[in-house]
Amino acid sequence: MIECEGLVKIYKTDDIEVVALQGLNFTVAQGEMMAIIGNSGSGKSTLLNILGGLDRPSAGNVRVGQWNLLKITDEQLVEYKRKTVGFIWQSNARNLLPYLSALENVETPMMMDGRSDRSYAKELLTWVGLEHRMNNKLQQLSGGEQQRVAIAISLANRPSLLLADEPTGSVDSQTSDQIMDTFRKLNRELGVTIVIVTHDLSLAQQVDRVIAIRDGLTSSEMIKRNAALEFARTTHEEYAVVDRIGRLQIPKPHLEALGIIDKATLECDGTQIIIKAPSYEV
Repeated sequence: MIECEGLVKIYKTDDIEVVALQGLNFTVAQGEMMAIIGNSGSGKSTLLNILGGLDRPSAGNVRVGQWNLLKITDEQLVEYKRKTVGFIWQSNARNLLPYLSALENVETPMMMDGRSDRSYAKELLTWVGLEHRMNNKLQQLSGGEQQRVAIAISLANRPSLLLADEPTGSVDSQTSDQIMDTFRKLNRELGVTIVIVTHDLSLAQQVDRVIAIRDGLTSSEMIKRNAALEFARTTHEEYAVVDRIGRLQIPKPHLEALGIIDKATLECDGTQIIIKAPSYEV
């Protein structure tokens, strides 16, 4: 569904150049539900904006389904945003129109695409557990209910990819669990691919795979184990990322713990590679 290779994004002003993404590599399979985790300034929101068609990459390759987002035209970008991708913001003020009911909010993107399907809008609100709140306006809904309306809106044009930017960042833990339950239901029953950007490590237990971004690079990956055992304790195993030319990206905290600054010694015994701080200055 998603393939990024050597993805670069540079922001420029008259006298400042900021490299937000500096050669990021990762893939997302069709129907996968995964999270991208990173601290503020790591580049995760920049990546989400590029995948959502809200920003253009500077270099590298980035494909979503049939679309090449590096070479896409402005006209194609409009079609991509209307038909392929749905977006959920952390702030409900960006998701919802306060003077409309929940049902009217879900219908609005359909009208923007030249059609309306009230029965499908009602079906979506039922899917997210708001069949009793369809005619309520923004001020009559809780924060969690507003976010679930936003999820319904993001699905209004039947996208194959759903992007969520900190969807649980402004709600309590109980509401966060309800929102994640909704994502899992949509992923499982509708088959929509879901990518969630967050700084909350606890979400790692609720998705299939977690990618960590540090300084604009994909530095590590955690894959769920025991996923098929519904009642088993879920654990995650962390992997360092190796790109296509064999470069190994090691999380900076691991290097700092070993006292590795700019050089390391490598030893291979045939079964494993051992990375150490140099025993003498090179």
